Amino acid sequence: MSEGRPQARPGRTEGGPRGGDSRGEPASVRWYHRLVTADTEAEEQLGGARRVASGGLRLMAANALQSAGDQVVNAKTVLPWLLTLLGAPAALVGLLVPVRESGSMLPQAALTPWVLRAPRRTRVWMVGATGQGLATLGMAAAATFAEGLLAGVLVVTALAVFALARALCSMASKDVQGRAVPKGQRGQVTGIATAVSGIVAVVLGVALQRLGQDLDVAVLAALLVGAALTWFIGVAVYAGIPESPEGPSSDPRGGRRAGPDAGGQRRGEGSEAGREDRGTGAGSSWVRDTLTLLGTDREFRHFVVARALLLVSALAPPFLVTLAADRGSSWLAGLGAFVIAQGVASVVGGRVFGRLADRSSRLVMVVGAAAASLVVLLVVWVVVAGADVLVLPALVGGYLVISLVHVGVRVARKTYVVDMAEGDLRTRYVATANTAMGVILLVTGAVSAGLATLGEVPALVFLAVLGLVGAAVSWRLPEVSGRG
Repeated sequence: MSEGRPQARPGRTEGGPRGGDSRGEPASVRWYHRLVTADTEAEEQLGGARRVASGGLRLMAANALQSAGDQVVNAKTVLPWLLTLLGAPAALVGLLVPVRESGSMLPQAALTPWVLRAPRRTRVWMVGATGQGLATLGMAAAATFAEGLLAGVLVVTALAVFALARALCSMASKDVQGRAVPKGQRGQVTGIATAVSGIVAVVLGVALQRLGQDLDVAVLAALLVGAALTWFIGVAVYAGIPESPEGPSSDPRGGRRAGPDAGGQRRGEGSEAGREDRGTGAGSSWVRDTLTLLGTDREFRHFVVARALLLVSALAPPFLVTLAADRGSSWLAGLGAFVIAQGVASVVGGRVFGRLADRSSRLVMVVGAAAASLVVLLVVWVVVAGADVLVLPALVGGYLVISLVHVGVRVARKTYVVDMAEGDLRTRYVATANTAMGVILLVTGAVSAGLATLGEVPALVFLAVLGLVGAAVSWRLPEVSGRG
C-alpha cells in the first residue's frame, strides 16, 4: 500500500516531495526541493531528480557568485564613485552605464553563430566568466597604478571587455538553465540567486556607509579584486553542471518554441523561422538572420517590443539618486544607502518574484511595469509639490520600491524567454532580443538624457508613460510559463 502513495500524484508538491518517503534521497535532492517546488514528472524528463538537483544547485551558486560580483562592478554606484575618487573626467563617468549595458547586449546577434557551434553551452559561460574576472582585475590594476584621465580610460576599456564577456554568459546561461532545470522551477532558481546577491549588497552597503570619509581608492580596488574571485570560483562551480546538448539532432522538438502558436502548430514545423533555427551557420549573415527573425516571428517581436517598454524600472533610479544628492548630504543621500536599498530589494524580491514568474512571467512583467510607473509619478508629485520634509524620504523610498519591482521584471523577462522556446531557437531569441535591446537602450537613454537637460522631472515622466504603455503591451503577450 505504501508503494502507491508516491505514485498517486507524480506532479508538483510545494516545498518538497511530500507525497513519499524522502529519507533515501541524496542530500542534494533534499536541499534542492527545500528551495524550489518539487515536480517529479518534469524532473524525470530531464534525467531524474538527482540530475536536476545537481544542475539546479550549481546554477544557483554560480549565478549568485556572478551577481555578488556585479554588486561591486556596478556602473550605477561603485564605478562612478571610483572614477570620481581617481579624478577622471565627468564625460567618462557618463559612459559607464551605456558601455556596461549596451556593450553586453549589442554583440549577441553577431556572436550567435559561434555560440550555436558549441554543443555544450556550459563551456561558453565559463569562457565569459573568466573574461569578466580578468577584466575586473584590470579595473583594480588601473585604480591602483593610474589616476586622472588615464585611469578613467583604462577602467572604461576594461568595462567594455567585461561587457563583451558578459554577452557570452547571458547567451549561454539561458540554454544551460533550459537544459538542466524544468519549466516551473527556472524562475525560482533565478530568484534564489538574486536573493543571495541582495544579501551581499546589503553587507556591502552597510560597510560602505560605515567607512564614510575613509572610503578611498585602495578600498575600492581591493573590493574589485574580491569581485574578480567570484567569477573564477563560479567557473569551477559551473563546470560540474550536467548538461545534455540539445539541437536538431538531439532535441526531440528540434529547437522549437515551447508551446503551440495561435494555429495549434509548434514553432519550427513548416515555418520559416523554425527552419532558420537549423540553418544558422558560419556562412550566414547574422544581420539578415536577426532582421528576418524580428520580421517573421510575430510573437517574438511582440516580446521584444514589450521588453523595450519596460525600461522605466531600469532607467529611473539614477535620476532619483541625482535628485537625492542635490537635496542634502545626510546619510540618505550617500552611496551606501542606495546600495543597501538595492540589496534589500534583491533579498525580498528574489524568491517571491521567482515563484510568481514560474506561475505567470507575463503577469509579473505587467504588474511590475505598472507599479514602477505609478511610483515614479508619485515621487514626481512629491518633488513638484515642494514638500521639503517628504522629498528625501520619498526619493529613497521610491528607489527601494522601484528596485524591488525591477527585480521582478528582470526575473520575469528572463523566465519568459527561457520558457517560450527550446533548443537553438532559444539561443537566437536571447541573442536577437538583447541586441535589439542594446540599440533601444541607447536610443531611450539618449532621449531621457536629453529631457534631463530640462530637469529630472521631465525625464521621469517620460519613463513613467513608457512603462504604462509597456504594461498594456505586456498584457497581450501569450502565456508561456507554468506547466500544461
